Amino acid sequence: MEKRMLGNTGIEVSELCFGVLPAGPLQKNLPPEESAEMIAYAIKSGINFLDTAQMYKTYSHIKLALDKVSTRPVIASKSTALTYEEMEEAILESLEAMGLEDIDIFHLHAAKAEADVFEVRKGALQCLLDYKAKGIIKAIGISTHNVKVVEAAAVRREIDVVFPIINKAGRGIIGGSVEEMRKAIALCTQNGKGIYLMKVLGGGTLIDEYSSSVDFSRSIEGVASISIGMVSKEEVLYNVKYFNGERDLEGIISIKSKKNPRIPQHMCASCGKCIEACHSDAIYFNESEKACIDLSKCVQCGYCAVACPHFCIRIV
Repeated sequence: MEKRMLGNTGIEVSELCFGVLPAGPLQKNLPPEESAEMIAYAIKSGINFLDTAQMYKTYSHIKLALDKVSTRPVIASKSTALTYEEMEEAILESLEAMGLEDIDIFHLHAAKAEADVFEVRKGALQCLLDYKAKGIIKAIGISTHNVKVVEAAAVRREIDVVFPIINKAGRGIIGGSVEEMRKAIALCTQNGKGIYLMKVLGGGTLIDEYSSSVDFSRSIEGVASISIGMVSKEEVLYNVKYFNGERDLEGIISIKSKKNPRIPQHMCASCGKCIEACHSDAIYFNESEKACIDLSKCVQCGYCAVACPHFCIRIV
């Protein structure tokens, strides 16, 4: 598989990045050992880049996978930490849980944040800078759905990598259009930022338009890698073959199994935590003051499930 340099970081990544989120408890909830077998299979198939997060609770999956391969992939993680102390705890957790002495990329996890995120989270950012100075973090990044944050990141010297959402339908983008996000990404590229993309399949909602959606994301100049969530070896094989230029993929998998979130109405306590957590404006209260999900806007990130204090949101 083609490898590309991630901006000015000196980190070389495969064009296809393994998004570990769907394998974890927020979505498919695979047993760690089963997930590890799949991740190891992906690494042996040419994928050298894994994307995870503190929130995803998949560190144990990755640690088990690393024990099964001879080469270590590039690993990116992220945290929603606001303060120095919280970010330091998040970094140390990632290292211990994955059995690492250092980590390649660590992001400010800022899906719904506004352009003032660097001021609001200046303590967390300073912690990342200190750990980069120690050589424990190789590159500092930000993960976001907001066009304005991508634009702000483009001119921040501290930021090495930007991980924005984009897909041909514009699903999940905040603060602008698809074209405006493309322009913000171009600005990052011009300034030497490493770019890899999330949700190019709209969190699975564009799976019926797989080829055109992936091709759209691959057409964006300056992009080093594209993160796609996978939950089976068949999906890994399908994606690897597609990214390697093969198109006769019938018989590998019917890659059209959509997962949708559900909120059982009798369980909803009407607290609104899920609405606050949703960065796609996909959740609303109905006439009975119960939370409902607009599937046309949902990108299946699972953040609402994390936010629900009553554990009533299901992704099935």
